Amino acid sequence: MRTLDLTPVFRSTVGFDRMARLLDHAMRATEAANVPTFPPYNIEKLNEDEYRITMAVAGFSEGDLDITAENGQLVISGKIEKSEEETRNYLHRGIASRSFERRFDLADHIRVNGASLEHGLLHVALVREVPEAMKPRKIEIGGAAAAKAIEGRKAA
Repeated sequence: MRTLDLTPVFRSTVGFDRMARLLDHAMRATEAANVPTFPPYNIEKLNEDEYRITMAVAGFSEGDLDITAENGQLVISGKIEKSEEETRNYLHRGIASRSFERRFDLADHIRVNGASLEHGLLHVALVREVPEAMKPRKIEIGGAAAAKAIEGRKAA
């Protein structure tokens, strides 16, 4: 088991608790022997602020899939009702129809923009929407008058 001590990094940072949880979760996931591999998926970066998760869900219909986004986590799950499957007599069964649940941790300001199912592929569109207050802004440098105004606000 490998351990990584990030204590020195977090001594000089404020508000990165979520980052620490994500790193801890990632370390555990890579060390775990039972990392889920079904269903296979791709994550694409379409441009600076748009992403897409594409998941191979052959045999699943829209009613069999559930997509939930809550508290910075995207959960995609699928479950096929077995009533129709039990009546069939397979000679070879290579298409998996087992239930699944995939979890994706989303970065701040990432929201799910929509989802579509076509040709056995589930596409989930994600977009980054940074609030105006969080975007970089230009700070003007004032002269002596600005410095006196700042000092006046401190005194009040």
